[in-house]
Amino acid sequence: MRRSRSRTRTVLTALATLAAAGGLGTLAGTTPAHAATVVVGTSAELTSAIKNATAGTTIQIRGGTYYPTATLQSTANGTSASRIQLQPYESETVKIDGSNLPDGDWIFKLTADYWTVSRITFQNSPDSAVVCQSCASTVWDNIKTINGGDSGFTLTGDSTTNNTVRNIDSYGHYDRANHGENADGIAIKFGSGSGNLVTGARLYNNSDDGLDFWSFSSPVTIEHTWAMGNGKNRWSDSAFAGDGNGYKLGGDGEVVAHVVNNSAAWDNAGNGFTENSNKGAIVINRTTAYANAKWGYYFATGAARLGKNLAVRGGSGLVNKGSSVVSSGNNWDSGISTPAFRSTDATSTYNARQSNGALPVTTFLTTGSTTIGATMD
Repeated sequence: MRRSRSRTRTVLTALATLAAAGGLGTLAGTTPAHAATVVVGTSAELTSAIKNATAGTTIQIRGGTYYPTATLQSTANGTSASRIQLQPYESETVKIDGSNLPDGDWIFKLTADYWTVSRITFQNSPDSAVVCQSCASTVWDNIKTINGGDSGFTLTGDSTTNNTVRNIDSYGHYDRANHGENADGIAIKFGSGSGNLVTGARLYNNSDDGLDFWSFSSPVTIEHTWAMGNGKNRWSDSAFAGDGNGYKLGGDGEVVAHVVNNSAAWDNAGNGFTENSNKGAIVINRTTAYANAKWGYYFATGAARLGKNLAVRGGSGLVNKGSSVVSSGNNWDSGISTPAFRSTDATSTYNARQSNGALPVTTFLTTGSTTIGATMD
């Protein structure tokens, strides 16, 4: 339903002081010096709460679908001790829909530090759904970005440091103006900064790549992530230009040692995992590439470290690796056998996540091996 009736309740520090004086104790979720809990129930209230947040603010959104008419944005910083939190009210379901935004607008733009955003769906954005620009120490926990007009979730800009993207679902993105060439599930592009982590992501059915690190000059770590079905022309675009890589780990001349652990790529229109001209010492460890249209692993020009990976049914082959690549314990290496999959039916990978936000339990592409391939959890 659309949120229209005002239900804002703001709990200010003054009230916390009065409560303490009256023997009621400190209000939960507040820091006596600055914090406030703001409960919002309309798009206007949500816009105001995000814009006016300060360190320690918790914004709780009542259940429903919200239709902002301008990008939600903030430049306010939290601190390590007093984060700014944006989340649903209790266990209610919140969707923020970009259908009423002007062409080219994002749903949510953050240029700030120490925010935690959790359990919110951002959908139908005219452009990118969520953009975090030059952010530090943000946490994005169990959010969804769906059916946007460019990449679903983006980290960009210099001083992009120590951000964690945990248990995100990002799918169905397509940039019509560029015939699908740019819309990724996650884009970590055009920037730098250490300590960034993507874990537990599902990135699927996007017009370009599952994950794209074009022109990001600092190492990023990916773990326990699935990228599938990307780069297919699902939009009947006669000039479709999506690349369709599961993991695009470079581009624009950057030389950087990204790390991918215990992740999988399948049914993508391009390569499962690719350096994309990044000549750095990329580390790919215990991953699985299955039934991708091109190479399972494409590392033809760089100095990647490929260890204990499993490739099956690559359209162009299992691996394309250059002379500088270090390859050990992979099923294309001498003396390494290919274990049988317990299942090649991917249906269960689209199930609801577990109660803690983790990827759904599946036997798809599992082998029981303790030495090779992704564990699919």
